[in-house]
Amino acid sequence: MAEAAIERTWRSHGTRRRSTRTLRVRTSGALVALTVLAVVLVPPIVQLDQQAVDLAAKLRPPSWDHPFGTDDVGRDLLLRCVYGLRVSLLVGVAAALTATVVGTAVGALAGALGGWADRAVMRLVDTFSSVPHLLLGIFIVAMFRPGVWPVVVSVALTHWLSTARIVRAELLSLRARPYIDAAVSGGASRWRVTVRHLLPAVAPQAALAAVLMVPHAMWHESALSFLGLGLPAHTASLGTLIQSARGSLLAGQWWPTLFPGLFIIVPTLALAGLAGAWRERINPRRRSELML
Repeated sequence: MAEAAIERTWRSHGTRRRSTRTLRVRTSGALVALTVLAVVLVPPIVQLDQQAVDLAAKLRPPSWDHPFGTDDVGRDLLLRCVYGLRVSLLVGVAAALTATVVGTAVGALAGALGGWADRAVMRLVDTFSSVPHLLLGIFIVAMFRPGVWPVVVSVALTHWLSTARIVRAELLSLRARPYIDAAVSGGASRWRVTVRHLLPAVAPQAALAAVLMVPHAMWHESALSFLGLGLPAHTASLGTLIQSARGSLLAGQWWPTLFPGLFIIVPTLALAGLAGAWRERINPRRRSELML
């Protein structure tokens, strides 16, 4: 009877855990879909110019005409937030893809060659890792004029390190598999084994790292823009919207800060939730970790 009670308890616990995970995935998926729909549909539906200045309507609270209110020069905050989210998504996806390609190439080089090449590459990775991401990103952005692509380059060059480590570790694990030994014994070159067997095997981990990197890249872009080092001041960016709303917040106008902040937090957490669920499926032993 005791064993039956324990079994029922474990089954109940497993059912609740699966139910919680399913709810989390559905909620994250719905929020991501809502984000995409907002980016695609809001500008055509709301027939307003997001750059139009109307000083007579400045700092109006949320209303039917302006659901998110207006900023300090009378621009519609809903449109500004949507256009800022567009920029953040562009930077996040472009930087994540670039960083994944660079990290996969470096990790594959280290894992496939081994020996002194592996040690040299990993010392390079450790050197870059010793510098804080934001500090290195500020240094890179400062060398270019403000714009989208300098931010993409900055984020990509500071976020390929984790992907390189993941790919290298997976390759070192795969090299010990019997089918790899069989391929080498059959006369396959190191390059052929890497391209035909090792890289396809690590592709799911690299793709997962890219998806998990998107929200991190969006946060990074928002931080740079908030500091005035990312995009030009006239460009709608979630970071610049929050930076320009600091004075309004001190004066009691909460909406110019709240809504851009929500547009950063909600989509990035939704993307991270979907990526975390994907990671649980491909690697269930490491459910509690988050590769960001």
